Amino acid sequence: MLNIGAVPMLSPELLTRYDTAGPRYTSYPTVPVWNASFTDDAYAAALRAAKDTRTPVALYAHFPYCAMKCLYCGCNALTTSRPETVDRYLDDLERELDLVVSHLGQYHSTVQMHWGGGTPNLLSEQQLSRAFTLFADRFHFTSNAELSIEADPRLVSPEQLYALRALGFTRISFGVQDLDANVQEAIGRMQSIELVRDVCTSARDAGFAGLNVDLIYGLPRQTLDTFAKTIEQIIELNPDRIACFGYAHLPAQRPHQRLIDEAELPDGALRAALFQMAVHEFTRAGYVWIGLDHFARASDPLARAQAAGRLHRNFMGYTTMPASHLVGVGMSAISDTAGSFAQNEPALGAWRERIHSGRLPTVRGHTLSDDDQQRQRAILHLMCNLELPYDAVPLSRDQVETRFARFEADGLLRFDHDRLSVTATGRFFIRNMAMELDAYLPSQQAAQRFSRTV
Repeated sequence: MLNIGAVPMLSPELLTRYDTAGPRYTSYPTVPVWNASFTDDAYAAALRAAKDTRTPVALYAHFPYCAMKCLYCGCNALTTSRPETVDRYLDDLERELDLVVSHLGQYHSTVQMHWGGGTPNLLSEQQLSRAFTLFADRFHFTSNAELSIEADPRLVSPEQLYALRALGFTRISFGVQDLDANVQEAIGRMQSIELVRDVCTSARDAGFAGLNVDLIYGLPRQTLDTFAKTIEQIIELNPDRIACFGYAHLPAQRPHQRLIDEAELPDGALRAALFQMAVHEFTRAGYVWIGLDHFARASDPLARAQAAGRLHRNFMGYTTMPASHLVGVGMSAISDTAGSFAQNEPALGAWRERIHSGRLPTVRGHTLSDDDQQRQRAILHLMCNLELPYDAVPLSRDQVETRFARFEADGLLRFDHDRLSVTATGRFFIRNMAMELDAYLPSQQAAQRFSRTV
């Protein structure tokens, strides 16, 4: 039997009852609710409203290109080996940024920027410099701005890391996923512990203040023994933060995932045990469990923000940055601006066509109603603080207790005098609880659109 110490065991009955499909709630309402009636004109109006607030923004830039496709990937990514293809993408990104700034205003105060993908560090040193300048020439980064980038360790060189630091990036996230060679073979991503160790050392040497590592549990061929070894090796690397995501197997949406042998995927009990083990081992090593699936050193700003009730969650995950608006650029990028969500066209050709016609590449979006905003605040509070004040929900206390009665009966939360509080066992089912606050969920066909909650 798995020994996970103080981490509570999840009974087969609990897993059967709560292992379902559901959103991760990086937004509410979730993307399937949004529709095409929200146009580029609506997004332009939201950007102008954000300008009028004179409050800081966070930036997200999507760089879609990778050197090769990993079989588990759930991102909107393309493969290329041609530098001119990336150059053309940067040309179009510049056009989109000019369109955004024409509504948001030049040199808007910016407290956070994150580059994701795809593989942003596929770009050459010259391309990275050009891309960074596209933003630096149009936005004002505050003195304490957090500038972060996702990186494939297989493409990293010490020279690239020093170049990124010289540009101003302060945090880097390495996609590791798993360090077992058998698992790596099953997902089409081979990278040795020696390689990962070297790039982490080089990142420290280059002066990155924040070093993140991403893992995935629920991958094909993972066992408790192999994942325990991966966790041990990651702890030895001493990253500041670790994200441990559950693999989302959605081959109907991501056809390349059909190359994964479903017979090799862990069953529900093993999948849950893998994450329980990760929680136990990382917390035993001194990391603080953050929200749903992140871990951070106790001295890290993320852990301090959770302790102080200042943790926030958006499309970039858990964050401490006090940005009022999130502006996303690049194909498929999502924005959360002035009470509205907007998503860019996800197909490269259509995204490019809209930009060349002088239009923001918005393909769908949603303007939040008063009820949406109250439920959004309640879900974010629950996901970040593991509690929910009764007066934060657009329901009566009796309605709240009725909706959450099954969680209380199963020992996943308790009803206190002014709030419900999530128990240690309940943390594993926080997404299930958030689903009780979702007014749209019954119409979303969750099993087809979302990953498993456990």
